Amino acid sequence: MQTQVLIADDHPLFRAAMKQALSGVVQGTLHEAATLNEACSVLQQHDAIELVFLDLNMPGNQGLSGLAELLARHDQLLVVVVSAEEDPGLIKRVMEMGASGYIPKSTPLETITRAVKQIMEGDVWVPAGSLSVADLSQEESQFAKGLALLTPHQYRVLKMLADGLLNKQIAYELAISESTVKQHVSAVLRKLNVVNRTQAGVLFNQLVSGHSGVGSAAS
Repeated sequence: MQTQVLIADDHPLFRAAMKQALSGVVQGTLHEAATLNEACSVLQQHDAIELVFLDLNMPGNQGLSGLAELLARHDQLLVVVVSAEEDPGLIKRVMEMGASGYIPKSTPLETITRAVKQIMEGDVWVPAGSLSVADLSQEESQFAKGLALLTPHQYRVLKMLADGLLNKQIAYELAISESTVKQHVSAVLRKLNVVNRTQAGVLFNQLVSGHSGVGSAAS
């Protein structure tokens, strides 16, 4: 099928393996990026890209923050996470956030090819049995789903809330008024179904860097 794909991973050998796995499925252009910033730049330059394979631990990507950022900026983009980490709790978080799949780097190339075909046909793909034993609290699950509803501006405001910035500081950083910041904060809290900015920041930091071990996992 004709489509444009971005392989975002800092390991050249893995990018080459992914290109080999995709050769039988994708006939369109295959773009590459070695850092999260580079991936964002490629996406800005090529708005026809439909599918991204995102390494969780590439430079510039801390935990699940890169995934959340791509999903917030590009609401029609299919993002598939690739990682050496195979923890079911992490896979659950990734899928709750709106990813289209999770492919461990140990997955055989022929299985990756089948997974990509399945994803391009509108389905999702995760390792067999990985979600059946995963456990997220109801609060975390609702929060992860809510992230997918945020606009790019609302996501940036949430990141700043999680960093402890006040409305005045956020307004300065984004060059907008404090009243606009307040509107964004209210929308963020509503979409994430949390009661205050502190809870939003705590849950965001837990989810994107967190207690699942993603922050320290090898890529």
